[in-house]
Amino acid sequence: MTVTHAPVPGPAPVRAARPPALWRLVWLHARLGFVETVRIPIAVIGNLLFPALALLFFVVPQREVAQDPVGALVAVAQLGTFAVMSTCLFSFGAGVSEDRAQPFDPYLRTLPAGPGARLTGRVLNGLLWSYCALAPVVLVGWLLTAAELRWEQALQCVALVVGVAVPFLLLGLAIGYRLSAKAAIAVVQAVLFPLAFAGGLFMPPQVFPDWLDRLSMALPSRAVRDLVVQVTAGVEAYPLALPVLLGWTALFAALAVLAYRADEGRRFR
Repeated sequence: MTVTHAPVPGPAPVRAARPPALWRLVWLHARLGFVETVRIPIAVIGNLLFPALALLFFVVPQREVAQDPVGALVAVAQLGTFAVMSTCLFSFGAGVSEDRAQPFDPYLRTLPAGPGARLTGRVLNGLLWSYCALAPVVLVGWLLTAAELRWEQALQCVALVVGVAVPFLLLGLAIGYRLSAKAAIAVVQAVLFPLAFAGGLFMPPQVFPDWLDRLSMALPSRAVRDLVVQVTAGVEAYPLALPVLLGWTALFAALAVLAYRADEGRRFR
């Protein structure tokens, strides 16, 4: 009599886990950055209120400016530009340097997903906070000044925020990956306010002396300011504004890449 033994089943083949989609990783990193920022309310309040308070205290009481449609629109555009610039420098300059000091950062750098999703998520988070910082300025200008925008201009401004943010987020990344947390905060402040003053974000360039006016035309803040004012108020920008902005953007991009590679080589060699 022949006995037939059933074959003993072997272990089931292990299937490699499918890596999550890039958009999901980007979303997770962006949400993480947003939640970390919200957990520090004073950082959110300061970022949202300072440009709007500057408009409320220094522009609204000057009736000859606040009641002039063009003058009010220029003032709102200048302080809105400062709000986006400040958000990007602090979010990417001070924020990146603080993240690098946390033990979670080296762990993230060792994951196989690569830096693309994380950097993209950080950029999306910075853009979101840029729009949030811009909202109080627009609200004060709309309620308390004669500034008005047509719908097509408003849509152009929504897209223009990205163009304003890109050079300064690249500069913030260069600072954040190059310096420690304490040094980055000091450098961001030392860069932000001189650029804002010399770029005409607090006072229009028309009141500058000739030497400062010529100097400011070589700065990214003045180039951004003039392009934003041209879109919103129709005041023509100086001819070299766009080439100056593109040149600074390319330089900041190179500095950001070099800073990231230097940090990676220094800590993960």
